[in-house]
Order: sequence, then C-alpha cells, then structure tokens
Amino acid sequence: MSTETDRQGRLYIPKEIREKYGEKYHIVQYEDRIELIPVADDPLTAVREAASDLRDASTEEIREKIEAKAKAEAQATDADR
Repeated sequence: MSTETDRQGRLYIPKEIREKYGEKYHIVQYEDRIELIPVADDPLTAVREAASDLRDASTEEIREKIEAKAKAEAQATDADR
C-alpha cells in the first residue's frame, strides 16, 4: 500500500487501517524511513494487557523468556544467511 501527502503535508490513512489501528500514531524517524506506531486509546490498559503473562512471573522466569526469544531470533537470522 502506498499513499502521498497533500499540499499541506497531510497523509491520508485508509479507513480500514484507521478502523484496525485507531486514529492516533507516534511517528518514529529512522535514518532511511519513518514508521507510524499506533497509540492505544488507553495506553495503561495496553501495557497491562501486553504484560499480563508476566504479571506473576519471577525475575528469573522473565530473564529466561527473554534469553530464549533472543536465541530463537539469532538462530532464525543465521538460517536466513
């Protein structure tokens, strides 16, 4: 999907995208691109939902999950090469 800005620099976001992700976005600028990151209507609720599986986890369990995910991502990257 691609789009263009109008004369005032406004960007049109199609209705189906707005319905899926909402009306508010953070603009993240990188060296070679920008990204629109949806902002939740209730950010605190979004954080609680994202962390729900970690709520009762110990620090060690959280560390193990992070290490396992990093290892899996590194292996996937090696397999792509």
